[in-house]
Amino acid sequence: MQIVNVWLEHPVMNLNRTFSYALSDEVSVSRGVRVRVPLANQTVTGIVDSIFTVDSLEEYSLKQGYEIKEVVEVLDEEPVLNDELYELGLWMAHETVSPNIACFQCMLPNKIKPKSNRKAAVLNYFVSLSDETLAKTEKEKKAVETLRNGDMLRSEFNKLFGGNYSNALVKKGICTIYEKEQEASYEALDIKEADYPLTDEQKQAIDKINNSKKNVILLHGLTGSGKTEVYMQLAAQKCRENKQVLILVPEISLTPQMVKRMTDRFGNNIAIYHSKLNDQQRYEQYQLVRNHKVKIVVGTRSAVFMPFDDLGLIVLDEEHDHSYKQDTTPKYHCRDVAIKRAQTHGCKVVLGSATPTLESYARAIKNVYELVELKNRIHQQLPTSHLIDMQKEIRKGNTIISSQLEKALGERLAKKQQAILLLNRRGYTTIMKCRQCGKVVQCPNCDIAMSYHKDTNKLMCHVCGYEQSADMNCPNCGAKNWNNYGLGTQRLFETIQNKFPQARILRMDADTTRNKGSHQDILEAFGRGEADILLGTQMIAKGLDYPNVTLVGIFNADALLGRTDYRSVEVTFDLIVQASGRSGRGYDSGEVYVQAYDCKHYGIKMAVNQDYISFFNEEMNYRHIGNYPPYCYMIAISFNSRNEELVDDVAYSASEHFRQFDDFRTLGPSQLPKQISEYRRRIVLKGSKRAELIERVWDWYREQNFNKNQLKIQVDVDPYVLD
Repeated sequence: MQIVNVWLEHPVMNLNRTFSYALSDEVSVSRGVRVRVPLANQTVTGIVDSIFTVDSLEEYSLKQGYEIKEVVEVLDEEPVLNDELYELGLWMAHETVSPNIACFQCMLPNKIKPKSNRKAAVLNYFVSLSDETLAKTEKEKKAVETLRNGDMLRSEFNKLFGGNYSNALVKKGICTIYEKEQEASYEALDIKEADYPLTDEQKQAIDKINNSKKNVILLHGLTGSGKTEVYMQLAAQKCRENKQVLILVPEISLTPQMVKRMTDRFGNNIAIYHSKLNDQQRYEQYQLVRNHKVKIVVGTRSAVFMPFDDLGLIVLDEEHDHSYKQDTTPKYHCRDVAIKRAQTHGCKVVLGSATPTLESYARAIKNVYELVELKNRIHQQLPTSHLIDMQKEIRKGNTIISSQLEKALGERLAKKQQAILLLNRRGYTTIMKCRQCGKVVQCPNCDIAMSYHKDTNKLMCHVCGYEQSADMNCPNCGAKNWNNYGLGTQRLFETIQNKFPQARILRMDADTTRNKGSHQDILEAFGRGEADILLGTQMIAKGLDYPNVTLVGIFNADALLGRTDYRSVEVTFDLIVQASGRSGRGYDSGEVYVQAYDCKHYGIKMAVNQDYISFFNEEMNYRHIGNYPPYCYMIAISFNSRNEELVDDVAYSASEHFRQFDDFRTLGPSQLPKQISEYRRRIVLKGSKRAELIERVWDWYREQNFNKNQLKIQVDVDPYVLD
């Protein structure tokens, strides 16, 4: 009798161990295969970890002290997790202090995740010719003639011959019907040459990357300097060597443009993988890679787990972007997983950005990564940038758009050129406040103000999604007299439309991109010149390349500086530089207008001047003073519960536990704003040795046997955000 150890996700308890089950010797099973097994009064799905044989199940059960139940069903003939992905999952679980099963689940598309509520893959039914000599009637002979050209979808065959004719032919032995999983379409690889010659800088960059002995390359290039062409040249080299290529982008909004560039160059031999695909589409794209049908994958963060077996290149475009960090357990960083996979496959990782993270650039100048630079734009011109002091503009009566930006926008419209306007806040206004008593309407589930959405006349919480009508009396004094404060994309859209009634404006934010394909529809319409102005949140700030855009306006550019997070200045700098880079990418010169209230801040001034090196040096000084990364490593542990007393007890107990160690600092617990009706506390560990920090947290975590329905504990190694 075989015994299989299986990883399961326990619905209530925080368990990170395998469960043992019996399996008949006649059944073949291997590590990484999914099985259905009994757990309490239900049947659940898990992943096989190990297999061994026992002489007697009864004796083994007595030795273990509990009854060993039998596996209900083996779901796979081949492992859904190959050896590399299985080992990657174990490594990721250790590095992120997460349950193993959580890491395995995040690596697989929903259709094959080890969860008991999964939906089966879509099957297609085909009609195949079996014995054409049995065809007697003219209609039967015509059907045979049709099937000689190849098998047909049953639905198409029946549509052609009427009714359920395929079943009639099956009964007569003329045909058979078989099922096959629905597949995504793809074509043979067809590599084309670039439409224009490479610049000397691009050639030098490619040579340096190819000749480097390091497996991680930081490609630091100005916006518009031709980084994407470098990626495609490197990808073409690897495809010619019959290797696989992974191109990662941070935002779903960037995927359509990158996909178009790649298909123009390589044909439709590409798998596309991102969160806006439905479960079936994600499964089909996953299978294209698993079955070796395509050479290139373009996708967002989760595409890093595609089942490659011969990777030749990984690219992380816009490597600085926070979207590469997963914000739920396991809280992995895509860059770390990419580097780990590259080590396994013996290939290179190219990290590309105009504004690299301070950690990546510090590693590059210390020669841990290879630093490759593109210092010039393809058309040799950066946009002219203007910093507008909105405190002065408000005194002139210009509360939303400055007179300079309004004038520049009018000039671009007259020239039939396009503009991009960035405001990193959706909704109409950010606060609704009672004029009578000063009460600000807050979400009943979260400690934040509700945002007003004029198009639906609703107040919405942008954390938990709670909505309520804006047509309400003040819950504090009963008055119905409200003031709206702040600026959101809806209000900016209305303001610009009123000032320029003839302008065609597209708005792109979380509210306008809820539907499948909406990102692509908006961007393609703008690319075809069907709109004069693209207005939106940070999703339009990076990666987009439209030659006719000669003006970028950035509103409330310093808003993020008000956050308590240690990265707030870096994120502000990145956003301004990246958004500015959308202007003047064609042959016409571009302009950028940055509207801010704190125009003397070094982060704002250096971003307007596109001076990354000076910003890096200045910000590193502050990081050093505060002992923040890259001068230390951090682990944040958060505690969430609807029971405030419970969350306080556990957080303070954890803090006391970690304070006994002298080799790192323990900060907190700090009280965080309530979210989704849960009280939140956090402690932060800061030390110089990452591996030792992780081991200390693991030692503590293994002792925690809490009920997940009552308390949630999340560990974030190398947290990207602390606010």
